[in-house]
Amino acid sequence: MIDLEILLEDNDLIAVNKPEGIASISENDLSIETIHSILEQKLKQKVFIVHRLDKEVSGVILFAKNLKMHKYLNRQFFNRTVKKSYVALVHGIIKNDEGVINKPIREFGSGRMGIDDKKGKESVTAYKVLERFDNYTLVELNPTTGRRHQLRVHLYFIGHPIVGDVRYGDKELQGKFPRVMLHAKSISFVNSFDKKIFVSAELPESFKTILSNLM
Repeated sequence: MIDLEILLEDNDLIAVNKPEGIASISENDLSIETIHSILEQKLKQKVFIVHRLDKEVSGVILFAKNLKMHKYLNRQFFNRTVKKSYVALVHGIIKNDEGVINKPIREFGSGRMGIDDKKGKESVTAYKVLERFDNYTLVELNPTTGRRHQLRVHLYFIGHPIVGDVRYGDKELQGKFPRVMLHAKSISFVNSFDKKIFVSAELPESFKTILSNLM
C-alpha cells in the first residue's frame, strides 16, 4: 500500500497529496489500488468522493468522511465556490502573460474529450505564465468549471499541449517524458464551521526534475 502524504484531516474530511500514476477512484477493476481504496483501508471507514484527479496527475485531492460533509462539499463544487489551482508545463512559448480559455467541451468517444461549440458544456480556464523556457512555458491554471480533462483539452486547443500528455499531443514526442506535467497545487473551500480552508501540495520530485533539466 502506498504511504500517502496527508495534507489536512479532521472529523469531516481528509486531503492528501496524490502521486502521479495511481487512479483517484475505482472504475472497472475493483481489485486495482486507488487513492480512495487506500484511504478506506487506512482510516478503516467509508470515505466519500467529491472530486477526482486524472491518474496521470499529481497533487491535492479531497474526500469527505461522512454524508453531511459530502453533500456540503458537493454543493460548493456545484456552485463553483471551490477554488482550484494547478501548475503545468506546456509545449511552446505562450506569448500572453495571462488569459482565459472559454471553450465548451464534450466527450467524443474512448474517453477522449474535445472542443464542440454547439454540443459541448461550458468550460472556462484562466491561465497565468509563471516562467518561459526555450521551448516550453510553465503556467498556473485556475479552472472555474470542472469538466473531464478540461485543462488538458484547453491547452491542446490553443496549441500548447501539456508536456507528457500522450492523449492530447504528438504521441511520439509526448512519450519521451516520464509523466504528465500537471500538478494540482492547491484547493480552497469552506468547512462545516464556515471557515475558509486552503490546502496546498508542493511539486513532486518527478516534476521538479524535468523542470531542472530545462534550466
